[in-house]
Amino acid sequence: MPVEPHVTSPRTLSEAYALLAQQPHRPVAGGTDLLVQITGELGDPPDRVLDIWHLDELRGIAVDGDALVLGALTTYTEMRRSPLVAEFLPALSEAAATIGAAQIQNRGTIGGNAANASPAGDTLPLLIACDAELVLGSERGERSVTAGEFWPEYRRTALAADELLLRIRFPMVGDRQVRFRKVGTRRAQAISKVVMALAWRGDDGTAPWRDVRLALGSVAATPIRAGATEAVLDGASPDQSTADRAASTLAGELNPIDDVRSSADYRRAVAARVLHRLIREAGGW
Repeated sequence: MPVEPHVTSPRTLSEAYALLAQQPHRPVAGGTDLLVQITGELGDPPDRVLDIWHLDELRGIAVDGDALVLGALTTYTEMRRSPLVAEFLPALSEAAATIGAAQIQNRGTIGGNAANASPAGDTLPLLIACDAELVLGSERGERSVTAGEFWPEYRRTALAADELLLRIRFPMVGDRQVRFRKVGTRRAQAISKVVMALAWRGDDGTAPWRDVRLALGSVAATPIRAGATEAVLDGASPDQSTADRAASTLAGELNPIDDVRSSADYRRAVAARVLHRLIREAGGW
């Protein structure tokens, strides 16, 4: 029988910091993955859990200067319903809509998705493609880590044992376009086989792209960027020739994983086709 870990529920951020400084805890908000872990189906359960659901300091969606800022406890439902997300980063709202069912969207959080560090985490490629910054905090103070540096290896993050993920900052670049696509076994309640985020600067249509960011999840031990494919797209227009070359480059660049959800060959082929479609849609052809 699974043994439930000891749970502590701090009411303030400073109280949470103090508890983390004393001994290791597994921070948890919605608990959507922890409940599976307690059963023994996803590794060993933690000895101690820090329930951070009541920390209002980690909530809220706001514009701060030139960034859209989401508290770590922002739920997928809140992202879907937020006028600010819809205005400044609609791809994030689209991604949130693909995660689980209503129950998961009501409890699951963007901070939990990031800190859980699953390579299939649906929002992770978006964070990378948008050059997001993750703000971490402890009794020692706050520090920022770029999304590209936050997941150094499989199921690992840049968080120290005494730190919490506080908020995520998405820089608002005036002419940046962002697209998101997820492929799973079903249209809903499916773990990703391939998840992709594509960002570039420039208008939709035939104008050349610049500052291209292409990030993928579920194809490697961590979410990754496809640098060779980005180089093909940077400075090119979203036409047939560009789409063909980019898709071919991505298929050659990827070295996907085989697992119980999908084969490497499937992931490679699907990733190339998804990218081709995103370029077609952006180019309007």
